[in-house]
Amino acid sequence: MLALGVAEAAEPANYVFAGGDGAAEVRDLLQRDDVAGVQVVYPWKTLEPEQGRYDFSSIERDLAVAGSLDKQLFVQVQDRFFRPEARLLPGYLLREPLYGGGLVAQTDTPGEGAPQVQGWATLQWNPHVRERFQALLRALGERFDGRIHGINLPETAIDVGDGAKAAGFTCDGYFEAQMENMSVARQAFEDSHVVQYVNFWPCEWDNDHDYMGRLFERAHALGIGLGGPDIVPYRRAQMRNAYPFFNRYRERLALVAMAVQEPTLTYVDPEDGERFSREDFVGFARDYLGVDIIFWSPAAPWLKSDERARPGARGR
Repeated sequence: MLALGVAEAAEPANYVFAGGDGAAEVRDLLQRDDVAGVQVVYPWKTLEPEQGRYDFSSIERDLAVAGSLDKQLFVQVQDRFFRPEARLLPGYLLREPLYGGGLVAQTDTPGEGAPQVQGWATLQWNPHVRERFQALLRALGERFDGRIHGINLPETAIDVGDGAKAAGFTCDGYFEAQMENMSVARQAFEDSHVVQYVNFWPCEWDNDHDYMGRLFERAHALGIGLGGPDIVPYRRAQMRNAYPFFNRYRERLALVAMAVQEPTLTYVDPEDGERFSREDFVGFARDYLGVDIIFWSPAAPWLKSDERARPGARGR
């Protein structure tokens, strides 16, 4: 089993965030000596094309590419989607009444207009849906535990509207579903890291339901890592939600793995109006959040240059 203690403070290891494109698409970046691995996103539908029939060939391909370059693979299992047309669950979950439609729309209301679908979230609070997701996690563990560096579950944030409530959503039900999935992932993966992405909880602001506090304490107790999709130095909303907990638990978590994705690169420092630099991201991640691994968008300027990272850890 992994040594889950906290290593001495060091520069975060650099991974390339390949999204859903696969490791082969970022092979050139993986050849850099300052890149330790790759993170790839796998929608649930691609991993379970039919009920109980799993297809892990895409992970095997990415593991082979990473291994050929002596790099690590981090697997993100995706159960929520950020485009209106992306309903990427196995068909049986969408069709069979037992699963309540499988998905709920995530909407945005621009100005005075009607709500517009921005994406979809899986009904994890439906126990039948959750049972199938946990079966997937166990199957992944049987195949890949100890072979991949880690697996991460998607962010906790979802947009709760009337559709979610009509589908049986409750604040406590959603929270407990995420905690249960996290625990099952830990059971399935004893020798690879498990990371839960956390940024915001629906129904909560500034830990007023103690969801954030309970999550971090549970993760510490179970030896689970935490992370998130965005590193933005001292961003106000995150400073009222997940960021202070990362700071508080920085010496107690098994692993902290966070991302600088393409939209994150557009954020500006409110003090000078300039976009955050690589040094800004790394300094805040290392010194405040206690980050061990940064998943970088291939669009990061330093990855497009010959700049090399200072010596640091290759990841725990």
